[in-house]
Amino acid sequence: MAIGTRANSIAEMPDSVSTLTGKKVNNYFDGLTVCKKHKMIFMIIMVAYFFEQITNWNFGFIAPSLIKSWGLTMADIGRISFVYFMAMTFGGLLGGVISDSIGRRKTFLGSIFLFSVASILNGFANNVLTFTIFRALTGFGVFCLMVTSQAYFSEMAPAECRGKWQSLSAAVGFTAAPIIGGLCSLIIPLSPQAWRYILVLGGLGLVPFVVGLKYLQESPRWLVAEGKVDLAEKVVWEVSGIPVSLQNVPLPSGKKESLLGRITGMFSRKYLVRTLVLLAFVLLTTPATFVVTNWTTTLLNQRGLDVTESLRVSFILMIGVPVGLYISSFIADKGGRKIPMVILCALASVLAVMFGKVAGFWPISLIGFLLIAAIMAFAFISYSYIAESYPTSLRNTAVGIHNSVGRFATAAFQLVIPLIFAQYKFVGIYSIVAIMILVPAAILAIWGVRTGGKSLEEIS
Repeated sequence: MAIGTRANSIAEMPDSVSTLTGKKVNNYFDGLTVCKKHKMIFMIIMVAYFFEQITNWNFGFIAPSLIKSWGLTMADIGRISFVYFMAMTFGGLLGGVISDSIGRRKTFLGSIFLFSVASILNGFANNVLTFTIFRALTGFGVFCLMVTSQAYFSEMAPAECRGKWQSLSAAVGFTAAPIIGGLCSLIIPLSPQAWRYILVLGGLGLVPFVVGLKYLQESPRWLVAEGKVDLAEKVVWEVSGIPVSLQNVPLPSGKKESLLGRITGMFSRKYLVRTLVLLAFVLLTTPATFVVTNWTTTLLNQRGLDVTESLRVSFILMIGVPVGLYISSFIADKGGRKIPMVILCALASVLAVMFGKVAGFWPISLIGFLLIAAIMAFAFISYSYIAESYPTSLRNTAVGIHNSVGRFATAAFQLVIPLIFAQYKFVGIYSIVAIMILVPAAILAIWGVRTGGKSLEEIS
């Protein structure tokens, strides 16, 4: 999309500059204090994350019970996971395209509604085919929301604390991981069909859906990209309480960019290197991440731990999810974003090798806890990093494509994991995970750009 330029960068203007209308000249929310209404938006995203993660993580815990209840094999679990991640691939891709077309707010809310209803229906499935279909719909909604929320959060938060608030929101929302782990360890052993209650819990995502209908605002950056500057100023005013002029921000040329134009824009000379770096990162780290987060319970069970013991280990490991995200909130905005990502990837790689070799309940629990904390920390910083790397006109389509590529690679990897386990056992799988995390970290260290602490317009 062709974009008009400003005579002077808004980022270089002092806060005291005002227009003749008395409005403060500012770059959206940059430089403004995070106020009560801002925090309300973040809170809705937190709660949406919570129930999204309930539905995302639950299958890893219930899979051993499904194997027993329905007489499934690891290959069957791999196929269900393959379909789920393929649905996530399309959810991410179409979610990005849809939200660039109809707005972040509508797509975000629609995604919550879809995965909540699909999760409830999943709990009532009576055969593998029906279960797989509803699981696929859940995956589509889950990742449609995740992709949309990344761009939405980046566009609504001030540049000075974008990474901090995104990681804090995720840290709260992702407490779903240990909570679902704890609930599974208590509920699943009660009866052969108790796993159904875990799936129905995902339907409580309808709560943030209803609240969001009233309190969520559309992204002012998306509104400006649509030429609705006055409405964008109104949103900034309603959220921050400060009358801001957006008359000097970059405006679209008048012709709305096509989907093909957005995709080719990602591979234009200006964005080619960062696009290739990010594609390499998601292609390798995403499937590696989901081996640790979604397969560990099943792999521990196949390694020799019984269902109850593997659930207990997994519960301890899941505590590392919000801990890792909380830690990342302190470092996400440092080092231009890419430095903490590289350090955390290197740490996760070392821990993955250790995790594959240790034995005993507490050594497995401790190393696994640290591994998941490091993985979640770099993964969620990367969400901000990807969203920041493109202009508003490309952002959510680019976020959707990158994340969909990662999910597609993850889907394909689901079919390979049982084969790797059969040939190389536990040690082999986590050694491969270590390599898949370390290689893209090296690429990022050499060719990645720095984005943290800068306005989105300055980055693009």
